[in-house]
Amino acid sequence: MMEWTDRHCRMFHRALSGRARLYTEMVTANAVIHGDRERLLGFDAREHPLALQLGGSDLALMAKAAEIAQGFGYAEVNINCGCPSDRVQSGFFGACLMREPELVAKCYKAMSQAVDIPVTVKCRIGVDEDDPRASLFTFVETIAEAGCTIFCVHARKAWLKGLSPKENRDVPPLDYDLVADLKAARPDLVITLNGGLATLEDCQRELPRFDGVMLGRAAYQTPALLGAVDSLLFGEGQPVNVFDALDRYKPYMHDQLANGIPLHAMTRHMLGIFAGRPGARAYRRHISENATTHGAGLSVFEDAVDLVRQAEAQLSA
Repeated sequence: MMEWTDRHCRMFHRALSGRARLYTEMVTANAVIHGDRERLLGFDAREHPLALQLGGSDLALMAKAAEIAQGFGYAEVNINCGCPSDRVQSGFFGACLMREPELVAKCYKAMSQAVDIPVTVKCRIGVDEDDPRASLFTFVETIAEAGCTIFCVHARKAWLKGLSPKENRDVPPLDYDLVADLKAARPDLVITLNGGLATLEDCQRELPRFDGVMLGRAAYQTPALLGAVDSLLFGEGQPVNVFDALDRYKPYMHDQLANGIPLHAMTRHMLGIFAGRPGARAYRRHISENATTHGAGLSVFEDAVDLVRQAEAQLSA
């Protein structure tokens, strides 16, 4: 979710669900230590519960970065062992670490000794030609021996050779049953399922076999589904009306605009909010054509939302 789930996106998603745990885009340990920490790690307290997704494989750097994350107030630090991009491989983190379970175990141990918050691991079921069952079970067992109890598993292989990062999100086949076998073999571990879950019905179908589910692209591209997360998956309250959620988000947008943040930095995450509804195309077009103009204000967004209200009113008339 690099360049997707920034702080503006997360605040938008939080307006739709109060219970879902949000994750940052992946940040490298080196960047956390040497970069602009407020820009990379800063967040609004209303985003909680919030986890930092961390990339790296140097024990000392990972431990130091985890310590910094705890100081910023994150509820969890997640070691990313699933991203397949070339840039990640060249830095020796992400999915290539699936072949280095002992190194990941050492990173986990160093990090967990440095902080009090949970340190978790996100991984694939294997890489390239590796046997996925042997790869996944060995990887998880090795890190679990170091004390890790929480794993999020993207139920696809990562092909480090021959597939682009985009293709790696769709081309390798899903194997939910393999991840379910891992959970059955290790009921003491918390196993969250990730990959290919497009609807809350998908989540409800798979949840009985796992401890949790993780949504990535579906939450970003069709964010309205998050409005029913609390009611359907947590059994709390009623589904959130999209217009009500947007009204809750507007004060945040107003404050950010006053602080010099351009409108498109927020609206770029909201293009899919009306997907499948009357007026959605007009809404997206208005946002795309006007949100990037100099001095674009909240009225641009409000006018775009009104296009949807008008289209729905015409349809029901």
